[in-house]
Amino acid sequence: MTSYASAGVSIEEGDRAVELMKQWVAKATRPEVVGGIGGFAGLFDASALKGYTRPLLATSADGVGTKVAIAQAMDRHDTIGFDLVGMLVDDLVVCGAEPLFLTDYIATGKVVPERIADIVKGIAAACAETGTALLGGETAEHPGLLGPDEYDIAGSTTGVVEADRLLGAELVREGDVVIAMASSGLHSNGYSLVRHVFFDIAGWQLDREVPEFGRTLGEELLTPTRLYTKPCLALADAVEVHAMSHVTGGGLAANLERVLPDTVSVRLDRSSWTPAPVFTLVGELGQVAQADLDQALNMGVGMVAIVAADAADPALALLASQGVEAWALGEVAAAGVHGSGGTVTLV
Repeated sequence: MTSYASAGVSIEEGDRAVELMKQWVAKATRPEVVGGIGGFAGLFDASALKGYTRPLLATSADGVGTKVAIAQAMDRHDTIGFDLVGMLVDDLVVCGAEPLFLTDYIATGKVVPERIADIVKGIAAACAETGTALLGGETAEHPGLLGPDEYDIAGSTTGVVEADRLLGAELVREGDVVIAMASSGLHSNGYSLVRHVFFDIAGWQLDREVPEFGRTLGEELLTPTRLYTKPCLALADAVEVHAMSHVTGGGLAANLERVLPDTVSVRLDRSSWTPAPVFTLVGELGQVAQADLDQALNMGVGMVAIVAADAADPALALLASQGVEAWALGEVAAAGVHGSGGTVTLV
C-alpha cells in the first residue's frame, strides 16, 4: 500500500514538531496576540493602533541565505533564527517602525521534530529580544526537492510607525553626522563568497581552530546577526534621527545610498574603524578586491544612523548605554562636495 509516509511525508512528525516548539513560541508574544499557535492564521488585536494619529504599517520579507548550510554542516540549529529575525525586523526599524509580529516558513527535506524545534527556539528567542510576537508559521516537508538534512527558512514581519515620526531621505540634510553601529561579524550576507573562499579556495574545515578568531571557523561563521531593534528605537525616541540604514546585501555604501536624497553626498572614513579578522581573512585567502568585499559584506558595520550634528554625541552615549559599539563614521555635505548627489564615498 502506498501512503503519504511512504512518499516521504510524515504528518505525525510534523505534529510532534509543533508540540516541541510550543514552549518557545509562548515566550515570543505581545499583549495584542489573540489565541495561540495551531490555527490557520495568527490573530493580532489591531485596536492597539487606535492610540496612533496616523499609523503607517511597515512590512518586510526575507530569508537567511546560504548561512543555513553552515548550521546544517555543524548540526546546530538554535542560532539561525536570530539571523532571520535580524534580517526582518531591523529592515522595519530603519524607517522608525516598531515591529509587531512575525511569521516564519521552514522548508525541509525531512521533518526532524527536534531540529525544527531548535530552529523555532532561536526565532522565538530573537523575537522576545526585539519585542516582536511570533504570530504563526509553516513547516513544509519537501522530500525529493531537499535532502533529508537540508532546510531553508524565511519569514515576514509587520510593524507600525506614526506618520510624523517616519524616518527617511527627505529628512537628511547638510551637516548631519553618520553614526556607525558595529556588527557581530558577517551577519547573514555574502556567505556564498565566504564559503567559496574558506572551503573551495583555502580548503579549510569548520572545525579548524583559527587563532585570529580565538575559536573554530564554524563557530565564527555561525555567529548570530546582531539585533539593533531596541537600541535603534530608543535612539529615535531620544535624539534627532533623520534616517537609518540596515547594512545587508550590497554592503555599506549601497545601503546607505538608499536613504539619501539627491541633494547631498556622504564621505565615510575608513580609518574610523578596523574590520574584524574574518573580513580581512576573506580578502587575503581569496584575493578578493576591496570593492568586492565592500559590496558583498558588511565589513564590521551592521547598522547606520544619520543624525543632526548636535545629536551625534548624545547618540553615541545612548548607544553605548545600550551595549552597542558605535562611532562617528562620516558626514553629510551638499551634492558635489564628496561626489554626485545621493552617493557615498569611502576614503
